[in-house]
Amino acid sequence: MTLFGRSLSIPLPFRRDPGDARLLPQGHLSGPMPWVIAIMIALTVIAAGSGLALRKAARAASADLEGGVTVQIVTAAPVERDRQAAAALAALKAAPGLATVRRVPQGQLEDLLAPWLGTRPGDDVEALPIPALIDVRLSAPATPDRIAALRARIVPVAPAARIDAQASWLAPVFGAIGALQWLAGGLIATLAFATVASVLLASRNALGNHRETIEIVHMLGGTDRQIARVFQRGMAVDGAVGGLAGLVAGVGVLLALGRAFAPLGSGLAGPAMLGWTDWLALAAIPMLGVVLAVLTARLTVLAALRQML
Repeated sequence: MTLFGRSLSIPLPFRRDPGDARLLPQGHLSGPMPWVIAIMIALTVIAAGSGLALRKAARAASADLEGGVTVQIVTAAPVERDRQAAAALAALKAAPGLATVRRVPQGQLEDLLAPWLGTRPGDDVEALPIPALIDVRLSAPATPDRIAALRARIVPVAPAARIDAQASWLAPVFGAIGALQWLAGGLIATLAFATVASVLLASRNALGNHRETIEIVHMLGGTDRQIARVFQRGMAVDGAVGGLAGLVAGVGVLLALGRAFAPLGSGLAGPAMLGWTDWLALAAIPMLGVVLAVLTARLTVLAALRQML
């Protein structure tokens, strides 16, 4: 009996020859199952790789911003802005629990805002209400209590100061990344379900097409487990070939995406680069796919044989 492109071979109990009794000639690898499994594995590798990259980027950004605090002196008067900035800087340097504190040079702020303001080098931007900026790095996470303590120390000497945790600015971004990670997980679960369904349908179809041959095998002494073992071998070969092809395709797509995001710079693309443990996890996906396909084929065949015979 040809199963997934190969013949059904049952070791008959009365044969002394340990080789299989082939009921039909051995066939070549064919049929849609290797292609179906390859597509499923490729999509799973892409989804898993994207989810891992998003998790690494989110963790790196969260670690960088965990103790970050930004102090802005928002006033339109340049002289008053500089006075309050100096007072706030002095108050911060005397505060406990700070790792680093520095005022961002006003020229650097003007250069950063130039593309948005439409200014050019040499333009007078002193009249523009560009706030003074002080970058603070706490030695511990920027909790609401620590932010309140800093505010109580700064506001009396710099009433125009605004104190914010840097992580709060990117909270919507972290929320979006979390949603994308859940989406990747849901896609992986959906692909696993689709793989199980495909293997189940293929196994039941093969059983239905060769019902008479299976009945003959039973009359010759073949057991349900022997028949199921043949299906397992066929599905294992299909799963291995399809899984390897899917892994190669999925890794190729991930590498292409990595090259596409590389021009964004190390600040964005660097933290999202997959490490060797991530690549090992991706390499395990085809093996898990083969195990899932073989187990599904075995359980499906045994359940169908109990109803069939």
